[in-house]
Amino acid sequence: MTPDFLLPFFGWMAVVNIAILTAATIGIAVMRDFATGFHAGLFGMDDAQVKAAYFRWLANYKLLTLIFNVAPYFALRLM
Repeated sequence: MTPDFLLPFFGWMAVVNIAILTAATIGIAVMRDFATGFHAGLFGMDDAQVKAAYFRWLANYKLLTLIFNVAPYFALRLM
């Protein structure tokens, strides 16, 4: 694989993952009470645990997106 192939690949992969992260963040922010109640009942957790799990999931997704999508894209741009 050449950098000419990898650069747009990592670029679009970063765009797609950032869009998913943004949609998930907005969805959780807008439907917080519904989603928290639904997942609390589904998994037998209380509301505080569900909110902590949401925050942890969003933080991990953001970190993985930065490490595996954005960083390689910028590394290839610098080459």
